Amino acid sequence: MAGGSDDEEKARRFRDAALPYLDDAYTLARYLMRNAADAEDAVQECYLRALRHFDSYRGPAMKPWLLTILRNVCNAEFARRGKQETPLDFDDDDAPAAEALPMWQEPHASPETLLLRQADDDTIRRLIDDLPQAFREAIVLREVNELSYHEIAEVAGVPVGTVMSRLARARTMLRQAWNVAESSTP
Repeated sequence: MAGGSDDEEKARRFRDAALPYLDDAYTLARYLMRNAADAEDAVQECYLRALRHFDSYRGPAMKPWLLTILRNVCNAEFARRGKQETPLDFDDDDAPAAEALPMWQEPHASPETLLLRQADDDTIRRLIDDLPQAFREAIVLREVNELSYHEIAEVAGVPVGTVMSRLARARTMLRQAWNVAESSTP
């Protein structure tokens, strides 16, 4: 019976350490899997694996460790399926909470302001979605999940210099695509 309480303690410690990063894991999974249901499955598998190996976790930080596991789960799933990426659908009802209006937004925004903000949000999501996988992953890990360059390097399994290069190129591609999108807007 002592083992039961040890398992409960392990589960409690895991919950306390890992659950704060659930939204971050889901956001990355949405960008990597490009499908809400697949993202949910990947996050669930990630958390199951992390719980199974939690006794061996020694740091340095929980978030990069979880996102590394998630990235491996997503890559393994793509390899298992042997398929190309599918289009990302942000119009479904399972859209991430990050799509909600910011908490600091004025409570009485005009319909025009809301429409423009939604159009900009949709454009940014589409432009990020159009990036090649390595650049999309780097920009999401940095700008959405707020990981350091070193943490991104750990998650992606590449040198820090590669992370810096990918981020610079991703930002340049996004800026150019944004300018094209803005100039074609009536």
